[in-house]
Parts: sequence; structure tokens; C-alpha cells
Amino acid sequence: MTLEEIANRAREGYIPIIRDNTAQALISVCKEKNPKKILEIGTAIGYSGLLMLQNCQAYLYTIEKDEQRLAEAEKNFKLFGQEARVKLILDDALIALEKLCKDNEKFDLIFLDGAKGQYIKYYPLIKKLLNHDGILFTDNIYMHGMVKSEGKIAHKHRSMVVNLRKYIELLKNDKDFTTNFYDIDDGYSISKLN
Repeated sequence: MTLEEIANRAREGYIPIIRDNTAQALISVCKEKNPKKILEIGTAIGYSGLLMLQNCQAYLYTIEKDEQRLAEAEKNFKLFGQEARVKLILDDALIALEKLCKDNEKFDLIFLDGAKGQYIKYYPLIKKLLNHDGILFTDNIYMHGMVKSEGKIAHKHRSMVVNLRKYIELLKNDKDFTTNFYDIDDGYSISKLN
């Protein structure tokens, strides 16, 4: 099986995965930064994790709360011979992040692609987990354009959109980070810890 086949399977099963242009940006970050340790929040079936592993020498910690998806991700990591470089964490991201902080873990790259409405809650923990000069890559910051929309947001999306807007403001105003925002695919940001 190829990475493209994994991506196609995810799309057919309506499993959200990183989009193509965003994936290319993430690959570039991996090649340039060459991180030794990566944290991924939102494993899904392992597609983005495999992309990162194939483009640097890092060890990957990846968090997923859906047991079925994590089991499929585990199969995919084995299929590509990457299981020795991956630590799978089945847990709610907030709880997992708190545990990692307690264990004084540090990462060179954090790929944030979990529950969009929770980014703002993850933020202080992510900052603690990033090494000096570390990079935070956040996916889906514009949520199908809703975050930038001036119009009325449907009730079911409202709290997520409000929280994403707050998260973006945090990134813009945090002097500890140098952040660039990209209006490509579903929007992403790349933040470097100063």
C-alpha cells in the first residue's frame, strides 16, 4: 500500500486528513528543521504521521482518542516499517498533553490537528512542551472559511469558530512566537518559539 492509497481510503471513509498543499508545507518544515522528536495531536489513521516520519529522522509521539482509528494507524505505521519510531497514545488530547508536561517531555515540532475548538485549551500546554526554537504547525485554522467569515455562523459551529478566532489572536499577540498564517487549503499557521 502507498501513502496515496491511505489518503484515498481516509477520504472515502470521511476521515479528515491533511490536505495536499498543507502536507507539502509540513514536509518542508520537517526537511528544514530535521526535528529529533515530534508530537502530533490528532493521529487519525497515521497519514500525516507517516508523511513526517518519511521526511526526517524524528521519533513521533502521536495522540488519538478514537480507538478504531488508532488501531488502523498502528497497522499503517507497521506496514511502512515505522512502528519502532512511533509512540501511540490513546487518550483525550488535553489529558495526554498534561501527562507529557508532567513527564517534562520536550519536542522540536508539534503538529496540531486535533479538535479545533480545543486548540485554545491546548495552547499553554503546547508552549511548555516545545523546545527553544521549536515549531508549532497548526492545521485547519480557518475551518472552511468560517473563521474569516463576517456572516452569521451556524449554531453547531459557533463555539468552535469563536475558539479558533481566540486561538489565532493568541498566536498573533504572543511575543514568544513568530507566527506566519497561510490562507491555503483550510488555513494553517507556522509558529516558531523564540
